[in-house]
Amino acid sequence: MIRRDCRHYLGDRPCVFHKREGVVCRDCPRYSPAGEKVLVIKLDAAGDVLRTTSLLPGLKQRFPDCCLTWITRAGSLPLFLHNPLVDRVLPLQPEGLVAVLSESFDLSLNLDTSPLSSSLHSLVRSGEKKGFTLDPSGRVAPCTPEAGTWLEMSVFDDVKRANRKTCQTLIREMAGLPPPDGRIILNLSPEELELGERFARDRGLGEGDLVIGLNTGGGRRWRHKKWTRRGTLELARFCRERLGAKLLLYGGPEEEERNAWLIREGKGLFIDTGCRNDLRTFFALLNLADLLVTSDTLALHAAVALEKPVAALFGPTSAAEIDLYGRGEKVVSPVPCRCCYRTDCDVEPDCMESIEPETVFAAVEKLLPFRGEKTPL
Repeated sequence: MIRRDCRHYLGDRPCVFHKREGVVCRDCPRYSPAGEKVLVIKLDAAGDVLRTTSLLPGLKQRFPDCCLTWITRAGSLPLFLHNPLVDRVLPLQPEGLVAVLSESFDLSLNLDTSPLSSSLHSLVRSGEKKGFTLDPSGRVAPCTPEAGTWLEMSVFDDVKRANRKTCQTLIREMAGLPPPDGRIILNLSPEELELGERFARDRGLGEGDLVIGLNTGGGRRWRHKKWTRRGTLELARFCRERLGAKLLLYGGPEEEERNAWLIREGKGLFIDTGCRNDLRTFFALLNLADLLVTSDTLALHAAVALEKPVAALFGPTSAAEIDLYGRGEKVVSPVPCRCCYRTDCDVEPDCMESIEPETVFAAVEKLLPFRGEKTPL
């Protein structure tokens, strides 16, 4: 007897428990019949994908036995490693699309207004659809009134600026889930934790050291999200001279030149974590910081998920939409045109250039009492 309704059933090969323990379906203690089938479509960008995992506890509460499938871009697949609340993660590639479009779901969620994800959602067979799809003319449209609020924020700048709800609250409402908002889920494996500990030992980081992380990335879409080099360097000097902190420097491939400049000008001030790490290594090294200073990017959401205090810097994007879960300080640019979501800017100084190192350092000092604490949600 083959139990095709088991969530561990694969079809083309034995399940993990048969391979590991030799059990068979008729008397398998691992048999777990799948309940409702739920699909989440969230493609862009990695930071947004990660914070959308805050929906998972609520979905599992509503559908305790559901089989949950998530489809996303291949680059975001590592975000779901060691996440027990997602049964299957599919890439936005032919094999993933075929799987999604050949099945039927009880509930499907597309939480992004992009034409691509809405097109995919319009083709999905689902008893209940939430978020966004296409209307008969091929235009992005809300499935429910709650999604209409997010759509208005997407197309009207004044509505975006006026919003005071966090992204987590907005997507929870779109998904039809009750409060409270769930936490962002990012779990490190024992091997990843050991990787970080080995890095710390090799770089002379001791248990009693105050370790402050400085992330210089800002994503690709809005290049003005990045803080200035001079501001980062001056803040690092404040942290070393006034707090005796050790400083970890983080970034991605796009920050190689910027971080090389900081290391050169800092003259031994920074411990470089590298700019060519894969996502999981980046998270393991991010976990070494007692607190993080960063702009609105993937590192922010990852640090929040790892329960790190965060000093978050905001210029062209919305500070109101970011939930720091009681573990952070928001440093918002003083310029009146902030939260413009423009990809280019001719204002001098621009919003991020207007953020002073002393202001950021004051935010860091406020976070010191939270060092090492795990704040309950």
